[in-house]
Amino acid sequence: RELWEDDLSRILVEGGTDDQKTVFYTALYHTLIHPNVLNDVNGEYPAMESNEILKTDNTRYTVFSLWDTYRNLHQLMTLVWPDRQMDMVRSMIDMYREWGWMPKWELYGRETWTMEGDPSIPVITDTWLKGLLDYDIETAYEAFYKSATMPGISYSTDTVGKGGALPDSYYASLKGDFNRMRPDNSDYMKLGYVPLRSEFDNSVSHALEYYIADYSLSLLAEDLGKKADAKLFKERSLGYKNYYSPEYGTFRPILPNGTFLSPFNPQQGMNFEENPGFHEGSAWNYTFYVPHDVKGLAKLMGGKKKFIDKLEMVFEKEYYDPANEPDIAYPHLFSYFKGEEWRTQYHIHRLLKKYYTTEPDGIPGNDDAGTMSAWAVFNMMGFYPDCPGSPYYTLTSPVFDRIIIKLDEKYWSEEELIIEVKRNQPEEIYIKEIHLGGKLLKENRISHKQLIEGGKLLFDLKLNK
Repeated sequence: RELWEDDLSRILVEGGTDDQKTVFYTALYHTLIHPNVLNDVNGEYPAMESNEILKTDNTRYTVFSLWDTYRNLHQLMTLVWPDRQMDMVRSMIDMYREWGWMPKWELYGRETWTMEGDPSIPVITDTWLKGLLDYDIETAYEAFYKSATMPGISYSTDTVGKGGALPDSYYASLKGDFNRMRPDNSDYMKLGYVPLRSEFDNSVSHALEYYIADYSLSLLAEDLGKKADAKLFKERSLGYKNYYSPEYGTFRPILPNGTFLSPFNPQQGMNFEENPGFHEGSAWNYTFYVPHDVKGLAKLMGGKKKFIDKLEMVFEKEYYDPANEPDIAYPHLFSYFKGEEWRTQYHIHRLLKKYYTTEPDGIPGNDDAGTMSAWAVFNMMGFYPDCPGSPYYTLTSPVFDRIIIKLDEKYWSEEELIIEVKRNQPEEIYIKEIHLGGKLLKENRISHKQLIEGGKLLFDLKLNK
């Protein structure tokens, strides 16, 4: 009880309703369940993909549901529990040392190969760029460079449905030396995208994850002085443009011959229906998942107005899935455009009210190792890390009147971060002004360094947009 009281008291909230406080602290509790400690009291633990027993002087963590948690949970750990995040990063690097690959979805010393992408890259890049540095970043970079540049599977045919790529479970069963983190990396490196090579592979989903991983890797390479690598990976991260279909206004699978898949239905894939090119979702759940180049995507779609109208339509027609990770940052994308920030505030409060309650179904679907809960924690406090790997947050209006985040002085220069809200009635959710340390902010985005060093964050709210 004392341990949980200490952990949950790292963030104190005032104001709001009792139900909102219950939702918040339940969510905060959920974020602290996984990753969990693997080692015994003497430091011993089972090595990654081995029967060997090793020993750690730190804490060895397990249950890395990284395709989920790279989006927000590790960012919360970095801010509030930096000592644990450091041990999580060390655990990930040690897994690479033990078997040659970073974890994708590790479970008690075994890789499950669940979901896709290269999710260790944004996790560790984000941690590094925010100033937590006590681990071997060069070994981490070595692992990242390996997965980003090693060839993938060589396909024996270019015919869709007759060999070639299969669902993710297929890759896990293959033997031999190939890129296990990015099995279709040969196509990706050569073409700039992953073509659809079987009826229900996840080619578009794979590539979108590689783009965000490569963008994160470009940031890390730049910080480490590897300028040529930074340029290479930044350019690769923009390959998402290949998938954009002006005919439908969405991303669309590309066949091996370079043409778009036809026939095509951008609504297919909702409710976990099988869908060529997309994993557990429709094209609408993935089309805006380019957090590293939001304005570039808007330009591709025909400009700001068309981008905003199309994104708003996703919410109006209920194509948005609050339990599907690729689209959970959609509400924050409005804030990249001057004059449209109010839409972020409107949708965040609406979604919190609709999907996060004290009822038995008071969370949207599977919590995914704390990811859905971290979404609620951040947004109820008024900021969210919508671009994994990039040390920035998008600001939105908090649910509570006052929030105190106790900071670890070993890592951050301040003892606490105070967020205060000025409003005359609970219904006021739209931001009139934001001040940090008494200075007016010019936009609704803020760096991690600004957040932890800037003093009090004050939101002045109003009733109407």
